[in-house]
Amino acid sequence: MPIASSPFAAWSHPSASRPLPSASALLASLDAQRLGLSSVRDAQHQSDLGQFLTPQPVARFMAGLFAAPPRHVRLLDAGAGIGALTAAAVAAWCAGAGRPQAIHIVAYERDERLTAALDATLLACRTLGEPMGVAVTHEVVGGDFIAHAVAALEDGIFAQPVAPFTAAILNPPYRKIASTGDERLRLRRIGIETSNLYTAFLALAVRLLAPDGELVAITPRSFCNGPYFRPFRRDFLAAMTISRLHVFEARDRAFSDDAVLQENLITYAVKRAPPADHAVVVSASRDVMDGGDAAGASISARWVPLVEVVRPDDPEAFIRIDPDGDGGAALHHLARFTATLVDLGLTVSTGRVVDFRARAALRADAAADTVPLIWACHFADGFVRWPRHPSRKPNAIVDTPATHDLLIPNGHYVLVKRFSTKEEARRLVAVVHDPARVAAAHLGIENHLNYFHCAGAGLDPWLARGLAAFINSSWVETVFRRFNGHTQVNATDLRSLRYPTEAQLKALGRAVGDRHHDPVIADRFIANGTN
Repeated sequence: MPIASSPFAAWSHPSASRPLPSASALLASLDAQRLGLSSVRDAQHQSDLGQFLTPQPVARFMAGLFAAPPRHVRLLDAGAGIGALTAAAVAAWCAGAGRPQAIHIVAYERDERLTAALDATLLACRTLGEPMGVAVTHEVVGGDFIAHAVAALEDGIFAQPVAPFTAAILNPPYRKIASTGDERLRLRRIGIETSNLYTAFLALAVRLLAPDGELVAITPRSFCNGPYFRPFRRDFLAAMTISRLHVFEARDRAFSDDAVLQENLITYAVKRAPPADHAVVVSASRDVMDGGDAAGASISARWVPLVEVVRPDDPEAFIRIDPDGDGGAALHHLARFTATLVDLGLTVSTGRVVDFRARAALRADAAADTVPLIWACHFADGFVRWPRHPSRKPNAIVDTPATHDLLIPNGHYVLVKRFSTKEEARRLVAVVHDPARVAAAHLGIENHLNYFHCAGAGLDPWLARGLAAFINSSWVETVFRRFNGHTQVNATDLRSLRYPTEAQLKALGRAVGDRHHDPVIADRFIANGTN
């Protein structure tokens, strides 16, 4: 949908009789245009780009996180859309007591449908700065930001360097990057390994920042945890010091006009090493701020030592966000347990049966040539209840040499759901597979489940019950829900937990018996310890 005209076009060349635009008028007009675009933009085109425009209250909140600017600002806005973030930043800097002398904006936008409106917005920013004595200039760069940035950053005779930026403000696109696609290959040329556009944009922005340069970005929270973003987290944290983290706890609020269901996070970080006693402001709100501040939104915030947000000894470099401190008590109780899965002689793996790959071997019901196939729909009252009728999922898989590698010997296993929605009551759901309840020599575990095993075989029965009870405890659930920025439970997440000793788990198993799905006994065990 091409934009025929922009409400800001007239502001770029105001007449002597026309009053200069105010910052509030500019930002309000931007939000009106964003709402208009949200109602008419082609959904498929928007999805292909992974782009969602920033609401004005969010833009103002983000712009307010920057420190006092230097005399000469070079601002990067990659994936600029119609310029809402840049306009908010310019408005904030011009309104401040220590306003800069000059602001030069470099705005990247590949959607040709938006570049005319973006250019008009930036011209309006120039007009906004004039009466304040701030010289605002800009460049609008079309095309692929990743290609441009890589060309500027890589060494060699074809490099196209750009001057470093003092600040970057981003609402980057989010879309998965194919492992063998051009974007992934370009990024690898300069040492960036990531699987999503939004972390690619952040990694490039960090490299383009000058020392002490500031970054403010709104992104999905998912990069804070999990194996897929581990290389990005290590790369980002090696260069940047996080000073503010703000999470929108309701997934549908920050970009409600675009029906985006993401738990969104605003990150403010500076390109320098942290001081020894550095603390991070960690905050949260359920609603979008009204007017860019706390008015109209309930915000909880607290100072947290950086070493609690990113633990120096954590090989995964998880970023732990606990705005109201609820996770602190749970962490305190769990701190007494230090056993790893290696210490316990256990392994957690993902189910081997991928339904679309093994479709020819799947059967709705058991037969003489099949073995049980376990799905999440077979979870019931803390155990695997198999078969299930009626069921949309196949109950069995054919046992042949072709499927041999997909099967495991029957035994006691602890199974954990890999996926849940944020709105579900529990993120962690563990059950025990008891071979006495499902008679078979072998079984298959579907790929949407994780399972704990001992060198490929089953567990001690009491250990299995104790392990399931521990995972189902309210304390472990609280820690996982507070500190994991995604609804997927990866095997890596379960490996990163610390567990009671084998003797403690067996004692817990005997205490809970067949009630290991009830968290009360396990909660008491974790809070009080055990003999």
